[in-house]
Amino acid sequence: MSIADKIVAGDIRAVARLIRDIDDMVPEAREVLKDLYPSTGRAYVVGITGAPGVGKSTLVDQMVAHLRKAEKTVGVLAVDPTSPFSGGAILGDRVRMQRHSMDEGVFIRSMATRGYFGGLTQSTKSAIDVLDAMGKDYILVETVGVGQDEIDIVRSADTTLIVLIPGMGDDIQALKAGILEVGDIFVINKADREGADRTVSDIRLMIEMDEKRYENGWKPPILTAQAVFDNGIKEILDEVEKHATYLRSSTERQSGIKYEKVRNELTEMIKDRIVRDVLSDLIQSGEFEDAVQLVFQRKLDPYTACDNIVSKKLKPGDK
Repeated sequence: MSIADKIVAGDIRAVARLIRDIDDMVPEAREVLKDLYPSTGRAYVVGITGAPGVGKSTLVDQMVAHLRKAEKTVGVLAVDPTSPFSGGAILGDRVRMQRHSMDEGVFIRSMATRGYFGGLTQSTKSAIDVLDAMGKDYILVETVGVGQDEIDIVRSADTTLIVLIPGMGDDIQALKAGILEVGDIFVINKADREGADRTVSDIRLMIEMDEKRYENGWKPPILTAQAVFDNGIKEILDEVEKHATYLRSSTERQSGIKYEKVRNELTEMIKDRIVRDVLSDLIQSGEFEDAVQLVFQRKLDPYTACDNIVSKKLKPGDK
């Protein structure tokens, strides 16, 4: 069997190896991804994002438990900060999810950010396709939690959960221009803390201020939970299912969303490939280091250096 065939058949070792190769940018992994693509598009992807410390991992752990009780297979991709020493994910052991490690219906993998600030690296997006081709019913993607810039998940997920905790206060106002605008479901975790009602009110006010955005469309529900005690998890999954039903209720809406996802994914893939190839060529040719030296010696400003390099590589009329 080919590697792609093994993955479609659910071979866990083949999946783990391929995701590792994707993360390490092994060229051969790209060919396997090409073979796998026809087998993708069936899994339901749920993104879980929010600031550090809101309890995303505990929430994901409980969601996995509930989905397994419903006899659904689950893939989990947990994006963690990159270690400055090894380059790997700092929380690679996924301590909070160890109880699922022996369950053949669950596949858990940590992915490193590798300094990427948008929330999802291209390797994470490719890993979603791998778990999709593997046949997982649900794929839960827990993002690193860097704040309002972390909105890439909405381009890959079918449903995006924004997790908050009581007492964030003015932080919610600061988040307004970022992740709050991409949430399909809002979850106030650690709801036993003082200020939970105030946080719910703040989020509701934010949604009502943007009422026109939700006319004739999906209006994000606001739920409370205590993930550590397994409180509110069933309600969250019920809302995920309601959102899935909403998306499926209109063929035109569903096609439009899928089209935009494909468009965004291809755009990001092209940008990633161009940047990687151009930089690699510049470094090998010595042009990049020459420019660095000139800027370092203050013989040239970085803006002119950048313009010179780009104009050489991307001349008008070049194919």
